[in-house]
Amino acid sequence: MISVSMCMIVKNEQDILKRCLDSYAGTYDELIIIDTGSTDNTKEIARQYTDKVYDYVWCNDFAAARNFAFSKAGCDYILSVDADEELDTYNNKALRDLKAAILPEIDIVQMYYVNGSDFNSVYNVHKELRPKLFKRIRTFNWISPIHETIQVNPVIYDSNIEIMHKPTGDHSKRDFSTYFKALDNKIHLEDYVVTMLCKELFISGEKDDFIAFKDAFENIFPYENRSDNTLQDITCILVRIYQISGDDDKLFKTALKAVANNPSSEIFLTLGQYYFDKKDYEEAAIWLYNAAFEAKSILDVASSGRKPLSLLGDCYKNMADICVDDYDRIQYAEMADDYYSQAREWQMPEQ
Repeated sequence: MISVSMCMIVKNEQDILKRCLDSYAGTYDELIIIDTGSTDNTKEIARQYTDKVYDYVWCNDFAAARNFAFSKAGCDYILSVDADEELDTYNNKALRDLKAAILPEIDIVQMYYVNGSDFNSVYNVHKELRPKLFKRIRTFNWISPIHETIQVNPVIYDSNIEIMHKPTGDHSKRDFSTYFKALDNKIHLEDYVVTMLCKELFISGEKDDFIAFKDAFENIFPYENRSDNTLQDITCILVRIYQISGDDDKLFKTALKAVANNPSSEIFLTLGQYYFDKKDYEEAAIWLYNAAFEAKSILDVASSGRKPLSLLGDCYKNMADICVDDYDRIQYAEMADDYYSQAREWQMPEQ
């Protein structure tokens, strides 16, 4: 059986740390907790479970903190855990069984992250695979009987273990501040990080958040040799920024290029919102219909589901309220009810 070091980085987690640690009981052989500046009883609770509690001066870098945690590990594998996670009894046993049966060639084990919380800032599915268990020391092997080469890609096993993600608050503001500090320090953000920022903004960002990132999206991200997919993500945010700020000229220049090239539901949704705010409900309905039924979302899955459907309901309700023709008013009211019903029934994809 392999040995496992469970590594965590924490800050002010007194309300949920015990829940997490109790749920993982019996799955690890060593527990390492890195505290990044708690001002509550987090460290006192942690010391009830392990004597390996370390202070780490926070430097606005989650990767650096996790690397520090991993550097303290001494077992065969490292299990990376967050305080807002929880294992139920079934999956606790599944993880213990995995420890006993894992093949030695496996470098990484992925587990399902189940997003069951209302505080969603980046997720577009109910559950998704994430790398969670890592071989601490990885050896390199030659492969192929002829023209042999070193196997550089890790061997990854996709398990069926499910980890409940149960945050107690919205972390988007914290994440936004970390992005700003990275930009202030002129740190290059990889494409996948820019995409995560785009998702956080579109899913949970408020209007002032979009405006705060305007300079980065206008003058930094588009000029850093980005992939086409990342540029498309950036465009979605720029269109939303221009819609919020009332810059109609830039809004339509940017949005129409996107519509002509590779339109997404996010672009259509923003155009629908623009016309809705102008009280042009017939025009808004055209764009919202396209968001819901004629395009795919790339940042926020609700942009092709609940959000445009709900706004379509609002459009037809308002059209019914101002309509003078009895027949048309009844039709609009029925359409509003239908779209409201579809919005209520819409659910995030399972995975």
